[in-house]
This record gives sequence, C-alpha cells and structure tokens, in this order.
Amino acid sequence: MESIKKFIGNNRHFLYMIIWIPLLGFFYCCQKFVTPKYIMHSSIDDYIPFLKVFILPYVFWYFYISAPFVYFGLKSKDDFLKLTKFIFLGMGISYILYVILPSGQNLRPILKDKDIFTKMVGAIYAIDPPTNVCPSIHVIDAIGVNVVICNSSLFENNRRVKVISTIIMVLICLSTMFIKQHSFVDVIAGIALCIGLYGYVYLVPEFKKKKQDTSSTNEI
Repeated sequence: MESIKKFIGNNRHFLYMIIWIPLLGFFYCCQKFVTPKYIMHSSIDDYIPFLKVFILPYVFWYFYISAPFVYFGLKSKDDFLKLTKFIFLGMGISYILYVILPSGQNLRPILKDKDIFTKMVGAIYAIDPPTNVCPSIHVIDAIGVNVVICNSSLFENNRRVKVISTIIMVLICLSTMFIKQHSFVDVIAGIALCIGLYGYVYLVPEFKKKKQDTSSTNEI
C-alpha cells in the first residue's frame, strides 16, 4: 500500500487519466441519443475495397494508443502531458462536433464469410454502430500518438521506432476505410483536426518560448 502511495505521489500526472471517464461517458451518450443527420460519403469511397484483413491494424489501435500513455507516463512527464492534451482535446472536440453535426455512414457490406477476420469485423460492427463518425477518433488518436513519438527526445536518435510507429499509424488510418468503418471524409476531417492540434500542442508553446527568450535577451 505504501509503495502505491509513493508511486502516485511521484507520478501525479497519471491522475489526468481520470479524464477518460467523462470522455467515454460523453461518447456513450452520443451513441445512445444522437441520431445521424448527415451521411458521410465521398466518390472515393466507391473505389475503396472492403479488405477484412485490415481488421488487424484497426484492433491493434487499442494497444497502440494505450501503451504510450504508460510508457511516457513513466519515462517523460512532458511527453505524457503533450499526449494527454492532443488525445483528449481531439476526442472532446470530436464529440462536440458529433452533437452539432450528427454524422453517420452506410458503407458497411453484408458479411457472409465465416473466417476469423470476418468474425472480427462483425464483432466490431456489433459493438460500434455506424454513427458519430466524422471526424474519426481512430485517425485522431493514431496520429496523436505518432506525433508525440516522433517529437519525443526519447526517440531523437531512434529512427527505427519512428518509422515503425508511422507505418502503424498509416495502417490504422487506412483500416478505418478498408473495413468500412469510416468514409474518406471522416479520415480527412480527422487529419485536418490533427493539424490544428499539432499547432496548439507544439507550435504555439514553441513560439511563446522563443518570444519570451527574445524579450529576456532584449532586456539584458
């Protein structure tokens, strides 16, 4: 018990994970009470095939976004806070958009095969209805994790980790379209939101720091 108290005392930043609770509650309410008014569809979607094997990177997303919270939480408080800010803001903004612009999709095929990949896709279809889709949370969270990994000083000289992470991120983003969970529009909207989040989480603080350093130099 003492060791747990000591750990919490030395790692209070982990308490930010409590934010998951209201976020998931908000999402549950969106899924239960928000009715889609806008069906997300692009002509590009008509050329994207259904590839059930992409259920693997789609499901791997759950580990991909969870493990970095633990790793950075233990290794780098600064990166942990940046990851928290990126992911939680991205999800929060998305949920607000789901309420303001209720979205859905009708891209899902009828599943006839009985192989393991098809069953996995069917399981995802069953627990995650085709509502509240734009922007894609899968895309936002995957990009957010990759951004933090690629900008972390912990991997500054580890190109292999950055490349592997980027490949995983791309596969996850593609998987949302190949298993027909999201439209091309949802993915683009997720990328657009991430561009704004990157500016807020990384560029704005850097600009403020440079401005502050310049002011300090001028005063001297």
